[in-house]
Amino acid sequence: MRRASSLYPLAQSIVIVSLFLLPLTLALAGCGEEGTTTSATATVIPTPIPGQAVIRILPTPTPKPHPPTPTLAPTLTPTTPTPTEVVPTPTPEVEPKETESKEEKHTPTPTATLMPEPVSSEMVLVPAGEFIMGTTFEDESPRHAVFVEAFEIDKFEVTNEEFERFIAETGYQTEAEKGGEEDNWRAYAERKPRHPVVKVTWNDALAYCQWAGKRLSTEGEWEKAARGTEGLLYPWGDEWDPARANTRESGYRGTTVVGSFREGASPYGVMDMAGNVAEWTSDWYKAYPGSDFSSPYFGEKYRVIRGGGWFSDQELVRTTERSASSEELRNDDVGFRCARSVS
Repeated sequence: MRRASSLYPLAQSIVIVSLFLLPLTLALAGCGEEGTTTSATATVIPTPIPGQAVIRILPTPTPKPHPPTPTLAPTLTPTTPTPTEVVPTPTPEVEPKETESKEEKHTPTPTATLMPEPVSSEMVLVPAGEFIMGTTFEDESPRHAVFVEAFEIDKFEVTNEEFERFIAETGYQTEAEKGGEEDNWRAYAERKPRHPVVKVTWNDALAYCQWAGKRLSTEGEWEKAARGTEGLLYPWGDEWDPARANTRESGYRGTTVVGSFREGASPYGVMDMAGNVAEWTSDWYKAYPGSDFSSPYFGEKYRVIRGGGWFSDQELVRTTERSASSEELRNDDVGFRCARSVS
């Protein structure tokens, strides 16, 4: 009923080969360009190749690939609901900074000769203290108490306009751009200044955080900020509600303006910690202390990704869900937010 640790896909080749395993109707339902999770059986585990997709092992022998779909609708209008579907309308946008039209592309003035002050994007304080991390399920086990020192975490995922400022002021090139790939972050940022930046690798995310005077959060910090000290299954509580997050069930088929789902805030007021984009953390994908669950992907090979994205279903956006991939992954539903320690 539940799945083991998911590992984000990267290589289009794996996705294309998997197409025959999925009904054609899924392609018309508005899946992402690149699959978010490629499943494998517990007995067929491909050997990871650096930069290639890595796979979450499922307890069922039925593969559930996510093929590419080149026929996405041109807008983010929710899909038409059936009588049993609940397709929400997002709450009014939360503007973390000055109001700017979605259609207006922000062009910062380059100041490459000046070292910027630490970026003051709105951050949320998470006080020092203990919380219960994990569940009793596979790579999320065991449930264990973790003491986390006080830290601050970005209230919103890093946006295209924030990332563009970083690029303008430093001349940084993302790994996709260095490789001459046209399918890079800029292709997804056009006319979407307040959407989360995507198509960024772990190293791209780290470079931004360091420029901003911050860092990537640890896996423990991320989970505490998402679920609080009450052990919530979702940032808002234990009951699933597609109206509180931008996920596959919500029907938007792409990123939305950060903070649009205000009712989905975590106990500390952090936004979009379920859905919109999955988020890089600083940690390697390893077993928790005391865990008897093993995975061939554990070790210092893959970085942990948390939160799930717009293409993820409700199981993959739980506060305890662990995904991971190589540092070279760049996907259209993976972004990041920054954190910093409190002295």
